Amino acid sequence: MAARGLAAEALTAYRGLLRATRKSFAGDTVMLEGSAAEVRKKFEENRHVTSEPEIRKLLDEAREASDFISNMIVQAKLNSRGGYEVKPSKDHAGATLEVPSEEILKNSV
Repeated sequence: MAARGLAAEALTAYRGLLRATRKSFAGDTVMLEGSAAEVRKKFEENRHVTSEPEIRKLLDEAREASDFISNMIVQAKLNSRGGYEVKPSKDHAGATLEVPSEEILKNSV
C-alpha cells in the first residue's frame, strides 16, 4: 500500500512541476518544451529508486523545485522599445528580483 501512495505522490509532484513551468514560462515555447523535457528526464532517471527514504527525499526536492519555479522565476519579455520588462505577479511578492546581465541574456539565445 505504501508503494501505491508514493506512486501517487510522485505523479502529483510531476504534475505540479509541469504546472509550475507552464505558468512561469507561458508564451515561451522554447522554455516550455525544454523544462518539460528536463522534468521528464529527472523523473525517468529516478524511476527505479526503491528506497522509501530516497523516494521521499526526491519528492521533497520536486516540491521545492515546483515552489521555486512558481515563486522565484519571472519571465522577462521584450517590449516595443527594445528593452525587457519584468512583471512579477502576486506570487512573487516579497521575493528578491535579480535582473540577468546582458551577457547572460546574449548567451541564452
